[in-house]
Amino acid sequence: MQTAAFTFSPSLPLLKSRRLSAQTSTLRFAPTRVSASLKPGTALTSSTNDALSASLSRRSWSVSSDDFKLRPWTSPALDRSRFEVAAAAESSGETAEPKSSLFKTLELGSLFGLWYLFNIYFNIYNKQVLKVFPYPATVTGIQFAVGTVVVLLMWGLNLYKKPKISGAQLAAILPLAIVHTLGNLFTNMSLGKVAVSFTHTIKASEPFFSVILSAMFLGEIPTPWVVASLIPIVGGVGLASVTEASFNWAGFWSAMASNLTNQSRNVLSKKVMVKNEESMDNITLFSIITVMSFFLLTPVAIFLEGVKFTPAAMTSAGLGVKQLYTRSLIAALCFHAYQQVSYMILQRVSPVTHSVGNCVKRVVVIVSSVIFFKTPVSPINSLGTGIALAGVFLYSRVKRIKAKPKTA
Repeated sequence: MQTAAFTFSPSLPLLKSRRLSAQTSTLRFAPTRVSASLKPGTALTSSTNDALSASLSRRSWSVSSDDFKLRPWTSPALDRSRFEVAAAAESSGETAEPKSSLFKTLELGSLFGLWYLFNIYFNIYNKQVLKVFPYPATVTGIQFAVGTVVVLLMWGLNLYKKPKISGAQLAAILPLAIVHTLGNLFTNMSLGKVAVSFTHTIKASEPFFSVILSAMFLGEIPTPWVVASLIPIVGGVGLASVTEASFNWAGFWSAMASNLTNQSRNVLSKKVMVKNEESMDNITLFSIITVMSFFLLTPVAIFLEGVKFTPAAMTSAGLGVKQLYTRSLIAALCFHAYQQVSYMILQRVSPVTHSVGNCVKRVVVIVSSVIFFKTPVSPINSLGTGIALAGVFLYSRVKRIKAKPKTA
């Protein structure tokens, strides 16, 4: 009887019809009716079980409304717990989504804050170093050297995946590393000659070079809205340059050369795409460029400026060795950190959002440097800087407007 009870005892789900066919396999079988056919005291031997099974298989089953009645659910507590678990899962899903969204927003806001903070400290400490140590090639080489050490530590300690680079990939990255090296070298040359605020005002004209180079080498024709947004950029930079107290041509053209090389890097990164089996993210690409820039610039810096960063050379020049080393190290760490964070942000937001954030960053750097260095700024100079930055913001917005395709 235990065999028959085990085979036919599964409880039925909600029935759609009270009349079932003879082939229905989920009948509720009442063991008491079968046991009634056995005489009291009959032992349940294997032969008895076999006979019973044979009689059950030969019997034709017909279920009437009297033999089979719908019974209420026998475990209401289990049913309630099932609904409670489902309700809890739904409520946890509803609360998890806002929490994850809030966490991502806070994370992105923190990255933007670090991006701006590292930029402020880099420009302040870098300017302090270049004031007393007027060797921009050496200073830039030190910044690449510190960045190289950071990259090697990241790879060595498995903080970031070490890439596998082929010779063909290095050849494709080499032009990017060259213009990256030149861009940072020209920026430091400008910072050593003019005020930080003026350098960044000139560097606000980067969109102008981006449009020109993209049209020349990529065939990207700008929309009328993009061209219109360049007018306040060029006009604002020109107005700020005319009224700049620290203006000199070396600083001006160095900043312009920085714009040209930086935007050339962006154009090259689009034209010479690094193709490899494994995907290479922006942080990995930046890390490789940093190491290559160090090896590219170090011999050039020694050839142009000699070995000037030794304690003996700085002592003979009347410089405080410990203070200069500390400021150079902080500037180099902030230099690498702000670019690393910039690429981390770029992986999370669209290029347009990143461009707007870069415009805001430039405003923050200009204002903070003016306050820290007490740079004299005339009202017309402030107006020109404001117009240029407003043009950059407008440019970042109209870049999303695409020209309508011409219909035949």
